Amino acid sequence: MDIRSKLSRVKCFLLDMDGTFYLGSRLIDGSLDFLSALHDTGRRCLFLTNNSSKSASFYKEKLEKMGVPEEFRNVLTSGQAAARYVVSRYPGKKAFLLANAIETEEMKALGVPVDQERPDYVLIAFDTELDYRKMTLLCDHVRAGLPYIATHPDFNCPTETGFIPDIGATIAYVKASTGREPDLIIGKPYSGIVEETLRVTGLQKEEMAMVGDRLYTDIATGVNFGMCSILVMSGETTAEMAAESPIKPDLTFGRLSDMIEYL
Repeated sequence: MDIRSKLSRVKCFLLDMDGTFYLGSRLIDGSLDFLSALHDTGRRCLFLTNNSSKSASFYKEKLEKMGVPEEFRNVLTSGQAAARYVVSRYPGKKAFLLANAIETEEMKALGVPVDQERPDYVLIAFDTELDYRKMTLLCDHVRAGLPYIATHPDFNCPTETGFIPDIGATIAYVKASTGREPDLIIGKPYSGIVEETLRVTGLQKEEMAMVGDRLYTDIATGVNFGMCSILVMSGETTAEMAAESPIKPDLTFGRLSDMIEYL
């Protein structure tokens, strides 16, 4: 099947953000042109990000400032998906929440009760305000055997100037101290965020394409759940990484706008 035929079945593109649509505060060239092509061909997109250091409303405002039309300012974060999971799975129970101020506010707004000293379970997000006291409390609760949930697995977060340590580095730190890894990870490439995506869009997996710059999260999501997987080379993945990885995308482009001619 050729590229145009593969893309013809896609009704909604699930777009990663960092490294795919923008880098930090800078739009990747052609990103807005790609959205215009989606509009012209009657397709949708949902921005699907593992980055739980910010709230969905923050990302929507950022997209607005970048010139993204209102019809495309639809965002689902791993933090939102995780909050909805724990509210359903642990009704009335309290979380130890590792998160920065903006994400803590969103979690609470989504109904997650927080008790840092006497929690019933542990929920960790990408905390950009991390300090040693938080890490000590986190390890204490994990070591005590409480249910342990993480929003996503990413090791690094891309920026305009390189990479900063993401939640995967925190998970590795906690494992070194406690011997435990999370009991459940919600974000890409795991099922929690896919189930929430299906609920939000009302579509079938076969009607969506997962587009991103990371093999072990974005592309693995498409591969694992039967969605068209599209790798863009505008972020983390290098040509060498793509060649050596056992995770193979259905399609590869330099950046989003390289897809336009096939839509």
